[in-house]
Amino acid sequence: MNTEKDFSPLTPNIVRALNDKLYEKRKVAALEIEKLVREFVAQNNSTQIKHVIQILASEFALSQHPHSRKGGLIGLAACSIALGKDSGLYLKELIEPVLTCFNDSDSRLRYYACEALYNIVKVARGAVLPHFNLLFDGLSKLAADPDPNVKSGSELLDRLLKDIVTESNTFDLVAFVPLLRERIYSNNQYARQFIISWIHVLESVPDINLLDYLPEILDGLFQILGDNSKEIRRTCEVVLGEFLKEIKKTPSSVKFAEMANILVIHCQVADETKLTNDLIQLTAMTWMREFIQLAGRVVLPYSSGILTAVLPCLSYDDRKKNTKEAASACNHSLMKLVTSEDDEENEDEKSRGTGSPSTAEGQPKMEGDGNDMLNASQESVGFSNISFFTPATADRPQVNLDLDGIVQVLDRHLHDSSTGMMTRIAVLKWLYHLYIKTPRKMFRHTDSLFPILLKTLSDESDEVILKDLEVLAEIASSPAGQSDQASSCDSTDSKLVLKVPDGPKQGQQPNAGPKTADGSPSTPSMNSYFYKFMINLLKRFSLERKLLENRGAFIIRQLCLLLHAENIFHSMADILLKEEDLKFASTMVQTLNTILLTSAELFQLRNQLKDLHTQESCALFCCLYRSWCHNPVATVSLCFLTQNYKHAYDLIQKFGNLEVTVDFLMEVDKLVQLIESPIFTYLRLQLLDVENNPYLIKALYGLLMLLPQSQAFQLLSHRLRCVPNPELMRSVDESKYMDSKQQVACKRASHTNMDYNELLQHFDRVQSKHLEVRHQRIGRGASDHPDRKLL
Repeated sequence: MNTEKDFSPLTPNIVRALNDKLYEKRKVAALEIEKLVREFVAQNNSTQIKHVIQILASEFALSQHPHSRKGGLIGLAACSIALGKDSGLYLKELIEPVLTCFNDSDSRLRYYACEALYNIVKVARGAVLPHFNLLFDGLSKLAADPDPNVKSGSELLDRLLKDIVTESNTFDLVAFVPLLRERIYSNNQYARQFIISWIHVLESVPDINLLDYLPEILDGLFQILGDNSKEIRRTCEVVLGEFLKEIKKTPSSVKFAEMANILVIHCQVADETKLTNDLIQLTAMTWMREFIQLAGRVVLPYSSGILTAVLPCLSYDDRKKNTKEAASACNHSLMKLVTSEDDEENEDEKSRGTGSPSTAEGQPKMEGDGNDMLNASQESVGFSNISFFTPATADRPQVNLDLDGIVQVLDRHLHDSSTGMMTRIAVLKWLYHLYIKTPRKMFRHTDSLFPILLKTLSDESDEVILKDLEVLAEIASSPAGQSDQASSCDSTDSKLVLKVPDGPKQGQQPNAGPKTADGSPSTPSMNSYFYKFMINLLKRFSLERKLLENRGAFIIRQLCLLLHAENIFHSMADILLKEEDLKFASTMVQTLNTILLTSAELFQLRNQLKDLHTQESCALFCCLYRSWCHNPVATVSLCFLTQNYKHAYDLIQKFGNLEVTVDFLMEVDKLVQLIESPIFTYLRLQLLDVENNPYLIKALYGLLMLLPQSQAFQLLSHRLRCVPNPELMRSVDESKYMDSKQQVACKRASHTNMDYNELLQHFDRVQSKHLEVRHQRIGRGASDHPDRKLL
């Protein structure tokens, strides 16, 4: 430094001492400066005061010489002490050169700068708040300083500044938040500790409403929650917990919509191997649960994003039990927000028209929401595989359900083979709920959902299949799915129109459809998707024989409960009548027949067919009979069920012309077992009335003659030996008894009017086709086929 330069009003001795390398001499000079400045204050000489500060700043604190810089710092501190309460008038000039020294490469000089600023702030107190951003910026750098002395000094200054902010009511939060938002993304551990401690302090001050600005710092807080330091994570948890408590107290003032997407991001784990991500996910999911409960329908535009985050968590194991429970609560609460009012068209949909949305696969197009902080958070997170959703319309005044986005999310989870069982169940529950609450809008998506719903029937879980069947049953029976378009069905031969059984479902109006010539008058009419469902279900059974063997009966029985047994059997019989794969048709008829005769779910249908007292029951019998002809033994059992014993006997007479295979005899064996079951109790009792049921006895003897000497043969032979002598069974008043039997016969005949000869001819035609197919197989060298194994 040039000692010849004029530094007045500083004396040469003061200047020389300020430049000295010894701290004690610089301290003496500082005391002289303090004395000098006090004199200027007493004289109210602000010009000289400014001149002294300017010399200390430019010639000393900003000097190239390290000792001069140290002298300048202690001199500026001395000026502040001398000024006292008037230091607020000169704070800009006092603070800026000191903060510049925070960047000095010399750690001792950084420490002296910290010490000087401490003294300046201690004197000025609340007057420093207009310069708070500068102080905070400087302190945030010192918090990560590698020198422990500098760090210790910065912590003292930090505590002092916190005390000043806490006791002040003039803190400018609006000016500070942008700086906080910028610094909160620091990856330095000490900087994070500094940031989170300040947020904790500001959040605790009653006069500072940091909650209004939470959307701008929430993403950064979740970043800090993933820090490797346990202490920092604990502090961040406390801060987030305090914010959540405040949100619960004042939900009306919370900006839920602006924070929804931030939570969606952090509810999704990018790296499951990192334990801190579990804490982030659990915390975000807990917040999401509270948001849904507090905000209600405000979160509906974000529902697709929420489901993207929530659904995978439902399949977590006990290691993430808390996250799973929170996700389940989120899912349940969100589902309750969807009501029937969401099925009404809003103004945007009316202006666009009601055309079906595109069913092209892929992610929904993502739109920016105009939130700079949120965009920055996306970059900082670095979750390249995380789905991010925005409301369908940015400035929509009315809250609308993002149905298209929800359906895309649900569809994607069903297509993903890695989706867990509980997640698949939740997806199907969502689809069922949407079809119940918003049927009209949901049917725009049915064509795209239908294939994957059918495929899901092959799922390994029975519970998944049950929920899938509930969805398909709702699609097939909802009045909203009624369509006159022929394209609704996969086959141009689908002439049957079925209707809802026994009155409408709750909340639905009856939807009677026209009857066609081929439809049974007794068959209720359902919507256009019912027949499409039946056709595709049988196609799936045909292509996946294991599905038919392992789950076929289970699926059909459940459908009979969910829809109407008559609908199911009537439509399947009609479809199988046109089936070209005769072997599959025979197997399917055998399956349906077993279900009809043994399942408790079919009790009402069996009673309807037992007596054939009505025209409707007779029409149903004829419909079933024509398809049952694919399987001769099943046809006979149907005749037994409907008490058409003469026709059963006529059919058995024709068995002599059929090819008797091992499979055929096994079916006869099963029929004998069924005759001994409770289902055919009435048939066994009718053996007591020998005179009026001769063809029943003949038919049973016909089955006996078909069987080889086996256990079934012995069983049926023993039963027939129990048939009583007709002479012993005559009633005392035989005339009245015969009149009663004739009345029953007349009542039965009045409704039947069935051409049994035509039915026998149909049986012959079907069996001729089966015989022709077998001969073709032999011609192709398939003589070793299992169906060719003769007894």
